Amino acid sequence: MATVNLTRENFESVVTGNDIVVVDFWAPWCGPCRQFAPTFEKASEKHEGVVFAKVNTEDEPEIAQQFSIRAIPTLMVFREKVILYSEAGAMSGGQFDSLVEQVKGLDMEKVHADIAAEAKAEAGSASA
Repeated sequence: MATVNLTRENFESVVTGNDIVVVDFWAPWCGPCRQFAPTFEKASEKHEGVVFAKVNTEDEPEIAQQFSIRAIPTLMVFREKVILYSEAGAMSGGQFDSLVEQVKGLDMEKVHADIAAEAKAEAGSASA
């Protein structure tokens, strides 16, 4: 599957309309970004059911600002609209494939339950 270029117009629909979305924040002038691009492309062809998307931070600074992107490349992984991973730096192909497989294997019922419990605890401590 080819990568999707994310813009202000399609970012939300891509992230909310797909189960797993891997986002690469990059810029044309960034050497490490260009080095990582073939690894990202190869992974997009290998992992079915996962959307691989790119945000050009030069063209879409609002998206980069919304997610506090301070260094590129930065990888961000969404599953069921939850950010499960967000780190700056490129990865080797093996590391990247491993990350995608870990995300695929997560028990999202437990993740959502943990998020709900954390929100409930924060609400309780805020009213105390």
